[in-house]
Amino acid sequence: MVDSKKLQEKAREILERDDVRRLLGWKRPTYGFEAAPAVIKDASGVDDLLFDATCVNNLASFITLEEKPPVPRGEEPDTRKTAIMAKGCDSRAIVQQLAEKAYGRDDVIVLGIPCSGVIDRRKAGEMFGDVSAPVAAECEGDKLILEVDGEKKEVDRKELMMDKCLRCRYPNPVISDELLADEVEKFADDDFSDVARFEKQSQEDKWAFFDEQFSKCVRCYSCRNVCPMCYCVECIVTNLKPQWTRRSTDISENTAYHLQRAWHLTGRCIECMECERVCPVDIPLMTLNRRMTRDIKEMFDYEPGVDPEAEPLLASYNPQDPEEYIM
Repeated sequence: MVDSKKLQEKAREILERDDVRRLLGWKRPTYGFEAAPAVIKDASGVDDLLFDATCVNNLASFITLEEKPPVPRGEEPDTRKTAIMAKGCDSRAIVQQLAEKAYGRDDVIVLGIPCSGVIDRRKAGEMFGDVSAPVAAECEGDKLILEVDGEKKEVDRKELMMDKCLRCRYPNPVISDELLADEVEKFADDDFSDVARFEKQSQEDKWAFFDEQFSKCVRCYSCRNVCPMCYCVECIVTNLKPQWTRRSTDISENTAYHLQRAWHLTGRCIECMECERVCPVDIPLMTLNRRMTRDIKEMFDYEPGVDPEAEPLLASYNPQDPEEYIM
């Protein structure tokens, strides 16, 4: 469990450094089951920082979203560091971004946070209904203690945790400059049983599933915008010249869009489930991503965002790879 005072003291120490421009963390929202991302630019704002089971957002997305306008004549670009609070899944995104040279290791300070799981606001909403105040949530063993509209609630954490947490292999940051709490045990091993169950369905049932789900898509691009691995300056799905995917929301174009994203994330998806979390029509987007993740692990023994020294999957070559597909 992260001590709030230690977290705030460390944040203050870092922000007082001349070589740090900002710190990415979480603060209490105005209401709801999820903490709000916070960009702290000076030490006066550190008292707002916190970490508990409501800190869901993957803050690694914000590192690559930094605007890069032309520097006015006579001025130098700001090359100071960004500090970031990172859970296990967040740290995997940072590792993968580093592997892809999105920025350099010296450009970021990682404050690692061992995580016992975060709550799923949809599950919480079904259990407690709408709330008018911010919710605090702490893990205590197998229990989750929530403060909902001034009342203490105790539930089995399995009932409220996000699915990614129930199978998380890396609850402790895989990269950090400083660890803010003691390491925690992983909740369970991931056997990809969800992928196996889906594969057992007939081709007709699988297509009926995707037909129903993709037909709901309104092409808001929230899944792309929140993804820490979707940081291309120009995105192929919204380019007009050439236009690979039309902007109409029929089943054909929606399917093309989601397949393009799944392929683009092959060997890169770090399973943070941000895409699925923000989808306004509740499309289970990880159904595709999880299948690709399992196949990559089985075929190439590769996991993205785990080894800071590893080459990106599609940028590496092994002459011993089988080539049965070559006639």
